[in-house]
Amino acid sequence: MNMKKSDTDKTGAENMAQQTEAGEETAELETAKTPEERIQQLEEALAAKEAEAATNWDKYLRERADLENYRRRMQKEKEELMKYGNECLLLEILPVVDNMERALAHASEESLSAVIEGVNLTRSMLLSVLKKFGVEPIETKGAAFDSAFHQAMCQVPNDEVAPNTVIEEFQKGYLLNERLLRPAMVSVSASTKNGNE
Repeated sequence: MNMKKSDTDKTGAENMAQQTEAGEETAELETAKTPEERIQQLEEALAAKEAEAATNWDKYLRERADLENYRRRMQKEKEELMKYGNECLLLEILPVVDNMERALAHASEESLSAVIEGVNLTRSMLLSVLKKFGVEPIETKGAAFDSAFHQAMCQVPNDEVAPNTVIEEFQKGYLLNERLLRPAMVSVSASTKNGNE
């Protein structure tokens, strides 16, 4: 048994030696090529490496463009957050302005002139704070009805103004940095003429 094992080991060693010799012969054959063949081989290798480099450069440019787009997107989202981040707070403040305006509309100027002056001053201060944060009221009375900025509560027959004109404002609408924060609640004119006349 030991004899067979040593024979097998010998055969394996001989096979390895033969493979090594074959590899050396192949290497000698490659070096034995003519200079023209060697130049052609090198040019082919160079062309392959240039193609690989071009592919890698293209990948690099694409990745860089993707990264730049990601940076721009993140910057835009950050600016949007900064610009409109106070929206919830401002929506909570607007009813205060509404109530002050209602109080001013229903107060008697003769008996409560000091209160009216104080509420007016407070309202002005609050509106100036809102303006500082980009909140502007939407002008509605006499304007053409625009569903993007107005919410029609009712239509009132009226031939004195063109149809679909805002006649009365029930609640002010506001813009936040030129984007709708809250639509104005309004009444809209309708023509009194109908097809039956």
